Amino acid sequence: MPHDKRIPLVNREISWLYFNDRVLQEAADPTVPLIDRIRFLAIFSSNLDEFYRVRVATLTRLANLNEKAKNLLGYNPKKVLTQIKSIVIKQERKFNNLYENIIIKQLAAEKIFILNEKQLNVTRGASVNEYFRNKILPTLVPIMLDEDSPIPELRDRAIYFFVKLTTKKKTRLALIEFPDNLPRFMVLPQTNDLNFIILLDDVIRYSLDEIFFIFEYDSIEAYSIQLTRDAELDLDKEVSEKFIDALSKSLQKRRKGKPMRLLYDAEMPADMVNNLTLKLNLHSENLIPGNRYHNFKDFIKFPNTNKPQLEYPRYKPLPVKDLSFGKSLINQIMVKDYLVSTPYQSFDYTIHFLREAAIDPKVKEISISLYRLAENSSVIHALINAAKNGKKVNCLIELRARFDEQNNIYWSNRLEEEGVNVIYGIPNYKVHAKTCLVMRIEKSKPAYYACLSTGNFNEKTANIYADHTLFTCNKKITDDLILVFKDLQRGALPKGLRNLIVSPVDSRPAIYKMIDQEIKTAKAGKPAYMILKMNSLSDEQLITKLYQASGAGVKISLIVRGMCCLIPQVKGYSENIKVISIVDKYLEHARVLIFGNEGKEKVYLTSADLMTRNIDNRVEVGFPIYDEALKQQIRDIIDIQLQDNTKARDLNGIGTNKYHKTKSDVLHRAQIEIYNYLKAKNIQN
Repeated sequence: MPHDKRIPLVNREISWLYFNDRVLQEAADPTVPLIDRIRFLAIFSSNLDEFYRVRVATLTRLANLNEKAKNLLGYNPKKVLTQIKSIVIKQERKFNNLYENIIIKQLAAEKIFILNEKQLNVTRGASVNEYFRNKILPTLVPIMLDEDSPIPELRDRAIYFFVKLTTKKKTRLALIEFPDNLPRFMVLPQTNDLNFIILLDDVIRYSLDEIFFIFEYDSIEAYSIQLTRDAELDLDKEVSEKFIDALSKSLQKRRKGKPMRLLYDAEMPADMVNNLTLKLNLHSENLIPGNRYHNFKDFIKFPNTNKPQLEYPRYKPLPVKDLSFGKSLINQIMVKDYLVSTPYQSFDYTIHFLREAAIDPKVKEISISLYRLAENSSVIHALINAAKNGKKVNCLIELRARFDEQNNIYWSNRLEEEGVNVIYGIPNYKVHAKTCLVMRIEKSKPAYYACLSTGNFNEKTANIYADHTLFTCNKKITDDLILVFKDLQRGALPKGLRNLIVSPVDSRPAIYKMIDQEIKTAKAGKPAYMILKMNSLSDEQLITKLYQASGAGVKISLIVRGMCCLIPQVKGYSENIKVISIVDKYLEHARVLIFGNEGKEKVYLTSADLMTRNIDNRVEVGFPIYDEALKQQIRDIIDIQLQDNTKARDLNGIGTNKYHKTKSDVLHRAQIEIYNYLKAKNIQN
């Protein structure tokens, strides 16, 4: 839907870049342990890769539309692309300065030295040569390029060296693709308590003579390049028996998508840049000068040379009060609801719940919806075990989970082989819900137990994503969930629900209704408020509704980690709206909706962000918290986050990302205080 140009909005792509700048702030923060600062640089780089592969790719397509279509969009894609390039170049400069002039020096102060090929002494050079000959050389296939020959198809996001060999009479060009099955870092032998690391890039640079030994040259230069391609899939939206084949073929096409960005070493001579530009048929807007190392996402695995103080301490996941692994979880859930807040508390509760259901003779059926799975998924193994134990297992796997498609295809095939009833979703709608329903026969009647989450059933991401998971047997929830799974199994959108808020049918009207209630309360002169937490806020109709509520006097607090198109504190629109964003050690992933409701607070957890795709184009499940103690617990956690004056930033329309200040002189850091809060709950009687 085109937006009303009169309301204040930040373009969603520009807002996303403001978010990635907050990630870069963490890399620049001297209070963050040094190796974690390097990891934030890696996250920034990985985020930017995906941004170009998806969002810039989409904008580039939109830029080719006619003027009438652009008017419907409400903005000019070409102007936005120009803005993006300007912001990204500034961020890349900030990134390069941070890495080269600050991080490298601070590593040296810790006696950790990242050496390049020119800084190796004879002994370390011999180690590098031996490693190169044994591990790297057999994997390299240099491609010699004639002046007039085209460059072969470059793989998406692979790193290449563009090499120039020069004599007085002749210049030769070559390409070397980096092997992607080798570690990016080589740890060299320690000397006098000094630690030395060299990147794969510089190991290859050091050994260029061994690659091109048959040629004569006076000088040899190698500069890294990386091409990012359009990663959007061109799929027939019909879900059929051929869907997996179609998806697999589209994944092959993704590798050859249209070039979106050529990241190149800024030291590369202009003649080499021009050569690449012509041969790859690129335009100036596709060119981004960078530093000598690309695919910085690999730095997420930067080796720690036995210095634990250079990383955040790893807290042991806390137990949930009164929920014991030593007894049947189902029997405990039968008595009351439980809330698990990962990663502060253990994701193992979800695994144990499924494992128990798999072997419990009284359990007859398990239904689950999955979006992103861990590589060696304990969830999948539990479901296979359940099928082997004679349970009916219904598993909906969303094959279109972006960049996890291949993994999900593998698991869906594996589940089918083991006798699980695999459901492939609904035409035109991704199923993004994270829900599980266990049916058990008790006293000759079916009884139901539910597990619903704001995050994926993925034990790997649960270590770093902050989410909430509810375990309940409350019939208000399980009765609705029965209908949800019945509809999904027959390929229909869930309808007719009383308590769950399920996209795309219920979310918009249900949220509007609760906002309208707050507006009504405010107009009656009573206190009215909302606290909404999410990853992203971009749906323009909802933003308009929030502006309307603000104008009526409703106090609105928003916690938005990623993109936020709403602009707070604008006269006549959003004077009563405040927005903070928390970027810290854990990724804030939980979606929480709290409405004042005239003193009888309503609290919902949901898998949905307030984006058009989540509200109108996906199957999402939002679920109410009925247990008063759990409701208070969620409110306490949200209140802790609203008090954060260490890692919270105030959001505005221009991306300044200033740190949030509170009236308190005491420093509050939400993620540490939430851990301590949940730890204290276990001590209470």
